Amino acid sequence: MPSFLDLLYDEAPLAAFDEHLAQAERGLGEEDAAALRSEYDVALRLRDLITRMRSREAELSALYETASDLTAIRDVDTILAAIVRRARQLLHCDMTYLSLNDESDGASYMKVTDGALTREFQNLRLPLGTGLLGLVAQTGAAYFTEDYATDERFVHQGYIDEAVAGEQIRAILGVPLVLDGVVIGALLAVHRSVRRFPQAEVSLLTSFAAHAVVALENARLFAELDEANRSLTRHTEAVDAAALAHDRLTDVLIGGGGVADVTEVLSVVLDAAVSAWTPTGELEAGEDPGLAWSEAVAAAVTSGRSVEVDGGLVAAALAGTEHVATLVVRREAPLDLAGRRTLERGALVTALVLLFARSVADAEERLGGQLLADLLEPGAGSRDRLRDRVRRHSASLDGPLVVAAVAVDGADPHRAGRAALGLARRLSGLAGEHRGVVVAVVPGDDARQVGGDLQAAIAAAGGRATVGLAATDDTLGHDRLVDAHSEARRCLDTLLRLGRVGEVSDPAGLGVARLLLGDNGPEHVAAFVDTMIGPVREWDQRRGTGLVDTLEAWFASGGRLKETATALHVHPNTVTQRLDRVGELLGDGWREPARSLDLQLALRLVRLRDG
Repeated sequence: MPSFLDLLYDEAPLAAFDEHLAQAERGLGEEDAAALRSEYDVALRLRDLITRMRSREAELSALYETASDLTAIRDVDTILAAIVRRARQLLHCDMTYLSLNDESDGASYMKVTDGALTREFQNLRLPLGTGLLGLVAQTGAAYFTEDYATDERFVHQGYIDEAVAGEQIRAILGVPLVLDGVVIGALLAVHRSVRRFPQAEVSLLTSFAAHAVVALENARLFAELDEANRSLTRHTEAVDAAALAHDRLTDVLIGGGGVADVTEVLSVVLDAAVSAWTPTGELEAGEDPGLAWSEAVAAAVTSGRSVEVDGGLVAAALAGTEHVATLVVRREAPLDLAGRRTLERGALVTALVLLFARSVADAEERLGGQLLADLLEPGAGSRDRLRDRVRRHSASLDGPLVVAAVAVDGADPHRAGRAALGLARRLSGLAGEHRGVVVAVVPGDDARQVGGDLQAAIAAAGGRATVGLAATDDTLGHDRLVDAHSEARRCLDTLLRLGRVGEVSDPAGLGVARLLLGDNGPEHVAAFVDTMIGPVREWDQRRGTGLVDTLEAWFASGGRLKETATALHVHPNTVTQRLDRVGELLGDGWREPARSLDLQLALRLVRLRDG
């Protein structure tokens, strides 16, 4: 038969102890029975002590696990849910819930519940001072009731009592959540039957409430720490982005970049579409953003800061008080303050780039203009020195050259000169203003092509160009460049006198008009003759032939082959062969009426000059 000690080890129920006592008392005397009852009482006290110790152990274990969770879990909702769940399990109650006070409207609202039956109860808000929860949340003291529905100590409201009835709540225990002396909410345990709450349960629920407060405070501190970390990260990223923008914009300045380079850097750094516009609203770099930004320019110029428009930003590039360009940013998300400052720094760099380019252009125009004047004036000095100066300007004037004299209408002469200079640079030549017109000297042998390109460049600058052309094979070792310039100016003057504004022509295109309308001297007559029949005369001189005589006889006979042959005392086939040679030397079209007139005048001038 087991002893009371065996029953304690086996964790036997109370009935087993009573049965053992009844069996052991049989046949015992009064004294032995009293001793057995004394042993029975000790066993029951030990059993009760063991039960309480195990209950306390379970409570401490639950509290320890909760404390461990507080160090491992940063999500406040997860921790609070674990607290109310463990409190319910440990108190063996039907439901637990936690509420938080909302100072904005003087109410306490359900934060988390465990064991709730209805959604209405889970979303319940109680004015402070109303019901047991509201009283605990308002006073900061623990309260419990054996039967809430019949307890008159609390202020009852209809919708609250209905929610309580819907949950079948009878007994409620509530303890406050206190942080730094301030009640921030309450933790409650509920039974759906009438009962009392012993002090041990009040103490246990109070301990869980303390852990809940720690969880809430830790969550607040973690949130502040996370926000501070995010703020520091954003600040660091902004500093890094600003430093990157500064370095790249500095590289643009040092590397002699242009406005397009600035907009490209800003587009990458700001992750946006950036375009640059002239003060007059012409696109200078980037792509049209399709934004209505023009009305914001005045505000940007006045404030010196970027101005928001629908879909982007506008910043003015200012050189002192002069508005030299406008930067427009199209971006889906708005720029932060650091991004806007980067944009404004980009506008400043844009102004510096334009000022630098303007200074360089002015200097090059002055130096290039002086070099051009020295090249085009007779007796300008050492050609070797001029050649070195030409090379320092990155120009190449060796070989066939085209000289163009340009009169400009409808555009600022300075701007037109820059347009011509830009074209000349691309062709490795020189250009500038000289004696009141724009003059360009570029390598090449297609004068008409050069004239058309000049017209297009000046048209892009808003002007209309009238261009006189002349070609030469000068290699800076002769004075033919000076003569070609004079010829180009004479062609330009002839075009203007004829009223052919906006046209392009070389000497061959003007013919006899150059002599009739120009201010001519012997050298100009010689140049005209050389242009018209120079190749034929040179052939005769080298070969001892009579092409010039044949040409004169052919014109004198009105272009009749037999009469020409009779006049020259040669066979008609010989005349045909000579005329074919003339065609090879003078080119197609020499028999056309206008060209024939020029040729006849040239032949006549030769006869008159030579007597």
